[in-house]
This record gives sequence, structure tokens and C-alpha cells, in this order.
Amino acid sequence: MMDLCVTIKGVSFLLQTGLGVLGNSVVLLAYAHIIYSEPKLVPVDWILCHLVFANLLLLSTRCIPQTMTVFGLKDLLNDPGCKVVIYTYRIGRALSVCITCMLSMFQAVTIAPTGTHLSRVKLALPSLVFPTFAGLWLLNMAICIAAPFFSMAPRNGTVPAFTLNLGFCHVDFRDNLSYVINGVAVSGRDFAFVALMVGSSAYILVLLHRHTRQVKDIRRSHSRGAETRAAKTVVTLVILYVVFFGIDNVIWIYMLTVAKVSPVVADMRVFFSSCYASLGPYFIISSNKKVKERIMCTAKQENPSVDTIEIRDFHLPRQ
Repeated sequence: MMDLCVTIKGVSFLLQTGLGVLGNSVVLLAYAHIIYSEPKLVPVDWILCHLVFANLLLLSTRCIPQTMTVFGLKDLLNDPGCKVVIYTYRIGRALSVCITCMLSMFQAVTIAPTGTHLSRVKLALPSLVFPTFAGLWLLNMAICIAAPFFSMAPRNGTVPAFTLNLGFCHVDFRDNLSYVINGVAVSGRDFAFVALMVGSSAYILVLLHRHTRQVKDIRRSHSRGAETRAAKTVVTLVILYVVFFGIDNVIWIYMLTVAKVSPVVADMRVFFSSCYASLGPYFIISSNKKVKERIMCTAKQENPSVDTIEIRDFHLPRQ
């Protein structure tokens, strides 16, 4: 039974890691090609590009070593290695929630109707993207700065209380106070950004509902189609994040209430907290026309003998 559980856990982490790294790498390469060929990108494209980079960072520093540990590879990292990996993972995880929030807020501003206060901010969006990236990096590097001090390579013997046993590394909080303070700081930051992304996504849904009711002309509906598709993609990503964020934090709150955390519980949290990073790029590929066309174009160039049929949308004239 134990061997079966280990096998299921190992295969689950392997599939999650493989799909996540592949999906995010494909999207990142597609955007790299777009950036090379197009002189100017809209803010949402830059944000999506940064989001998949953060997801890759998260998967590389948590899921890959976790998978290797499950399959029996020991002593992967020494103390300095654990400090670097845990610190980088914390930053990657933090950036994932922050940039998803940034994405939803920027999209809300983008589709805001003319005449509102948000429409004035719309003109400044291109100049705000990179300063916002820099601010989020600095903020999360500061919040996560304590992680390296508590991280170390696994020691032989029993695992002390208030220690997160990640398999490849231990995060030893020494006492209950530091354990709870760390949990509150991380959860407080996450809940703040999730609240902002939920609020901006609700605003997007309200605007889309109003737009659907007000549109009376097919041409006008077609002209707003790109913005509507982008907004729906953002709302889908937010819903996906909130679902896995909720599961992740239910487990995290439970972990804060016990002195010694079971490795099974820690593995479950790692799995669910990484699901967004693994599944997110496939929603981007399926719904982002620019990324999808770039991937299909690359595939055609690599397989010129394969004929593809392009299906176009035809709009009938209004009677």
C-alpha cells in the first residue's frame, strides 16, 4: 500500500511538473517571438509574459525538486542550496498571485468606458507596466527575506516541531511565534491581492454584462470582440487561481494549528498550490488568439508537409 501511495504521488507530481513546464515554456517562447517581431505590445501581453515566467520560477524551484525527492533521490541540496531554492520559490509564488491581480486590474482599466475616472488612467497604462513589475519584485523580496534564515538541508533523525518537511529541504521556524508570524504575513499578503483581483474581476463582469445588453449593432460588437475575449480570459484565470488558492489556504491554516505537520499534508499543499501554475498556460493558449496563432505558425514551419485548414468567422449582414 505504501509503495502504491508513493507511486501515485510521484506520477502526480511528475505529470503536474511536466505539463506545467511545457505549457509555460511554450507560452514564454511564443511571447519571445512576438516581442522580437512586433515593436510594441499592449500592457496585457507584457503582464501575461511575466506571469508565465513567475509560474516557471515556481515550478522549477518547488515541483521539480519535490518530484525528484518522491522518486527517492536524496541529498539534493545543501544548506545554501536550500536557502536559495526556498527564497526563489517564495518569490515566484508571491509574484504569481500579485501579477494575476495586476492582470485583472489592468484589464478592468482597459475596458472601462470612456468618461469614467479609470479611462484617464488608461492612457498611462503602458508607462506603468514596468514600474509596477519592479515594485512587486521589491515588495515580495522584502516580505520573503526571512525564508532563507529558516531553510536548511534535511537532518538525520526526527523532525523538530514547527518544521515544514519538504523532503528536499526543511523550513525550521524554531518556535510557535515565528511559525505563526510567517504564516500571517504570507497569508495577509495573499488575501489582500486576491481581494483586489476578485473586486476587479467582478467589475469586468459587470462591464461585460452592460456591454452585452447595450450592443445593438453587429459591427460594434465585432470591434469590441478582442477586448471582450481578453477580459474573459482574465476572469477565467482569476477564477482558476481563487479555487486553488482557497484549497491551498485551507490546508495552510490547518498547518498553522499543529506543531508537527504530516508529510502527506505538506505534499497536498504543494500539489494544489502548484495547480494554477501548471494549468494556467493552457487557458492562455486556448483563449489568446495572438499566442495561439504564433504557436500554430511555428508548428507549420517545422512541419511544412502538413496541410492545415483555417476556419474564419463570417458575419451575415443584418436583415
